[in-house]
Amino acid sequence: MIERREILETATRMSLTPHVVEKDYVLGWMLAGISAHPSLRDSWLFKGGTCLKKCFFETYRFSEDLDFTLSDAAHLDAAFLTQTFNEIGEWIYERTGIEIPANLQTFDIYTNPRGSVSCQGKISYRGPVATRDLPRIKLDLTADERVVLAPVRVAVFHPYTDAPAEGIDVLAYAYEELFGEKVRALAERTRPRDLYDVVNLFRNHEARPHSAVMLDVLRQKCEFKGIGVPVLADLEPHRGELANLWENMLAHQLPALPPYESFWEVLPAFFDWLHSNVEPVIPAAVAVGAGDVVLRQRDLRLPVSGQAQSIMEIIRFAAGNRLLVDLDYQGSTRRIEPYSLRRTQSGDIILHAHSVDRNEHRSYRVDRIQGARVTNTSFTPRHQVELSPQGPVLAPPTTAQPQSSAPRQSVARARSIAPRKAPKRAKAFGKPVHIYQCPICNKKFRRDRFDGSLNPHKNQWGGQCSGRTGFFVETKY
Repeated sequence: MIERREILETATRMSLTPHVVEKDYVLGWMLAGISAHPSLRDSWLFKGGTCLKKCFFETYRFSEDLDFTLSDAAHLDAAFLTQTFNEIGEWIYERTGIEIPANLQTFDIYTNPRGSVSCQGKISYRGPVATRDLPRIKLDLTADERVVLAPVRVAVFHPYTDAPAEGIDVLAYAYEELFGEKVRALAERTRPRDLYDVVNLFRNHEARPHSAVMLDVLRQKCEFKGIGVPVLADLEPHRGELANLWENMLAHQLPALPPYESFWEVLPAFFDWLHSNVEPVIPAAVAVGAGDVVLRQRDLRLPVSGQAQSIMEIIRFAAGNRLLVDLDYQGSTRRIEPYSLRRTQSGDIILHAHSVDRNEHRSYRVDRIQGARVTNTSFTPRHQVELSPQGPVLAPPTTAQPQSSAPRQSVARARSIAPRKAPKRAKAFGKPVHIYQCPICNKKFRRDRFDGSLNPHKNQWGGQCSGRTGFFVETKY
């Protein structure tokens, strides 16, 4: 288990409460345990806002629950769930020290409005931040949802120092299906987080699916729920309620709360795209210098200090939410609109931005940035925002098809993002594996014996690390 200090430092850096960060940390290991369990790995489909945060965009809002669609309705049984999560709790404790008390788990089996069985579970945990009353993770489990598209195996984002060397992956809804679910939820319950989610997904134009695919998925989702496909007029009566609840329901999940109006005013363009395939105008990108490389990896790791890395995550969040940043640079503070991160031919990492004070394009060397703070002031992009991650990191689609309620074939699926290989999953059983870490690039290596010698290898920045001795991290079983 990571130290309490890591949670507190992350919370301070991200302007969040420690319990929100701690829950994000525990959620990562809970997903690892679920994926490692042989009964659940290929039959539980991860979905919802937490899926978007943990599997698709790490600069997303923090979330608190785990939502799954189950392909085997027999798993909706309190005895089965109790036994299974006792096993998962033991698995997590052995690897991290996170306590998941067996006597503080509840699974409420109930009949949903469609007449089928669902479950709401509550799982308490004791993590690095000790409290008298243990926090809880809520599980929402259903088995009768209509799953339109084939699920995908996705790498889980776990930005903490105890991340498994082999990574974490989970079976999840396809990106288009998650997007469709969020639009359907916005129409059905009109909560602030649904508005936030829909607008964020729509703004990320490089990950945006074709509108015909989205509309087809959405029609099937709405038909299953017995509601019509939404249009802007359907949401107008809820505008005041959304505005009133915006801060109370979202502020604790975000480093800075964007103005409600900056999200509501995007809806007309969204519905024009959805129903009429009217693509929004995207400003031109900041001109790329000769040999410059745009850096947009989802799990962005830079060859800079830990402080500079943290600062860039703050700036990336601000860019995705169209918020101005107060940048501390070489002894003074500048207010900027952040746009792009580039690596030059000489190897410098440069942040390209528009200076609000000077009203001109400016560039800043990342290693010279001393601090950054997100403001609550929004901006309308004058250049293409290239600081949001390009899109999901996916493994090839699984061959296992969920047994969902009345699935139908979607229109031809045009994936906007090419699949990538997900990391190997953590093994639940087996002989000890010894983890060594390169002292130069921090890449981790698995050994079946105590041997820290490392061969020359490529680092995460495309360079080469020469062979040397790695330092021992841990032994896993």
